[in-house]
Amino acid sequence: MTDKEPALELIMITISGYDRPGVTSALTGILAKYDAAILDIGQADIHHNLSLGILVRTDSSVSGDIMKDMLFKAYELNVQIRFSPIGIDEYNEWVGLQGKNRWIITILGRHLTARHIALVTSVIAEQGLNIDGIQRLTGRMPLNVGDKPLSKTCIELSVRGNPYDRNEMQRYFMEIASREEFDISLQEDTMYRRCRRLICFDMDSTLIETEVIDELAVRAGVGDKVKAITERAMRGEIDFRESFTERVALLKGLDESVMKEIAENLPVTEGVDRMMTVLKRAGFKTAILSGGFTYFGNYLKQRYGFDYVYANELEIIDGKLTGRYVGDVVDGRRKAELLRLLAQVENVNIAQTIAVGDGANDLPMLGTAGLGIAFHAKPKVKQTAEQSLSTIGLDGVLYFLGFKDSFITDTSARQPL
Repeated sequence: MTDKEPALELIMITISGYDRPGVTSALTGILAKYDAAILDIGQADIHHNLSLGILVRTDSSVSGDIMKDMLFKAYELNVQIRFSPIGIDEYNEWVGLQGKNRWIITILGRHLTARHIALVTSVIAEQGLNIDGIQRLTGRMPLNVGDKPLSKTCIELSVRGNPYDRNEMQRYFMEIASREEFDISLQEDTMYRRCRRLICFDMDSTLIETEVIDELAVRAGVGDKVKAITERAMRGEIDFRESFTERVALLKGLDESVMKEIAENLPVTEGVDRMMTVLKRAGFKTAILSGGFTYFGNYLKQRYGFDYVYANELEIIDGKLTGRYVGDVVDGRRKAELLRLLAQVENVNIAQTIAVGDGANDLPMLGTAGLGIAFHAKPKVKQTAEQSLSTIGLDGVLYFLGFKDSFITDTSARQPL
């Protein structure tokens, strides 16, 4: 007659308390001593407070010894430990959940409050989703945050499940973010989300805080006329190609030297320096796809190291603008075509691309890219785009990509930003 084999036991071990080096090592060392199998493990640290969970499988013949040894070690380490039995059926049900979709929800703004997080998480719960991870992407927040006008806060939520209505969830998120003045991004956590490779930017009112054609028009004495046409085009009230032709015609006779003066004084958008440093270091290919002018795009390319620039070429004869342009107009349709072309050139899947812009002529590009971000955009664009960034600078794009401040290093000082 053979001895009865020990029964299988599943135990959830939860450890909390003041964190210090060696806690995880000491406790997992005990599990190793008894040859326990770790089925899942997760750890978080908030202000030196440890929260560690370990799900183990072991034989019932040694489970009592494991718990005894871990209790003594926890007392020695001055941490709290709790053991919870897990049923086989419960475990198998949990394993079955791994087939469900995972989503990444990014919440960011100058300051995030409990109200912001409560509003977002209530929508998550209403959609039948479960939060299985939360992390802060921005640096540790000083108490005098109110004294820092360009401060920013970002947290990332990992959510699992299939929403009852994704479109409705997206609409709620955008509505809440607009009303409460913060930004939010909802992305499916796919392979492509983790390996973006190509990012394309609009230039005017995105990389720079002006419309260059308006600057040229002011120097030409037709500022009000051109600005009115520009605003109507960006709102999508008139065709971009038609408006572009009208505006360029009003620049006839302007001296070429004016372009150099404007380029050297372009008001670069907050966060561009930091964003471009990180993107280049991370190996991204970057492009400017602009309905503006190549002269200014090339200036930014030289300054920040963009890989590609596609924009419109002004005709210049004898040092004067003729009021005409050379070649095809880079309008919304052309931007989307260029995005696809660059993806082919760089041999990346279209799902690995990102597009960032503010105007109606950016919508085709935003809709084509794997991740389209409306940046400080016009109302029509914000209503159409799935992702919107309106409360902080352009380096907020980095958080949508999952970058943490602790991973970002200033190239000159070699210190965390």
